[in-house]
Amino acid sequence: MGLISLLWGIVAMIWMIIALIPFLGWGNWFLIPFAAIGAVIAAIGVALSRSGNRGRAKTGLALNGIVIVVGIVRLGIGGGII
Repeated sequence: MGLISLLWGIVAMIWMIIALIPFLGWGNWFLIPFAAIGAVIAAIGVALSRSGNRGRAKTGLALNGIVIVVGIVRLGIGGGII
């Protein structure tokens, strides 16, 4: 679960960078639910992993959380059009 959430977070981060380009802000409407699913997978990974093996899941949770916050701020600025 940790590796899946980490890879999910990396894909979401790349998608977020692309959605920061002007006139591609509409991608945030799809990015936020995508990153939310990744955050849920990461939370499950943190809950089910042993204490020493939570690093990947925590990193995936952090990446997906950052993507969600930046996506919401980006939508607030441009409304998903710009």
